[in-house]
Amino acid sequence: MKLSWLLWLASMLPQPLADQTCLATTVYLEARSEPTLGQFAVAEVALRRRERGRWGESVCAVVSAPRQFAISTTPKGFEVENMTAWNKAWGIAGRAMKMWQQPRDKRSVVVPLADHFVKLDEVSPAWAKGAPLATIGEHSFFAVN
Repeated sequence: MKLSWLLWLASMLPQPLADQTCLATTVYLEARSEPTLGQFAVAEVALRRRERGRWGESVCAVVSAPRQFAISTTPKGFEVENMTAWNKAWGIAGRAMKMWQQPRDKRSVVVPLADHFVKLDEVSPAWAKGAPLATIGEHSFFAVN
């Protein structure tokens, strides 16, 4: 399935299915080859940003913000081909959203305070000041805001 189709579908679905679709797409694009813990950490960053409200009021708005997540930088013709990885991303997105519905003191979080991440093989961005909070798989996680 094409990324453009997934984004169109998310725009037509009611909440919370729209947000789960956008979050699963983000987990797939950013971390499909990562360990489960790393995939949860990517989802957590998006959910933390939504909770803070700085990047948007919905998960779809947060992950679609320009140059913030792979949804906004990946060509819309990109094919989601690995259905096993897609199904895993869908499940992780659903579980992460359910966890995020809990009061803060009841949540089980992977990367507390992290609101940014970067792949280890990419050039360190200007916002990545200091040591990362955690490194999981091929991603380093930071608290920037």
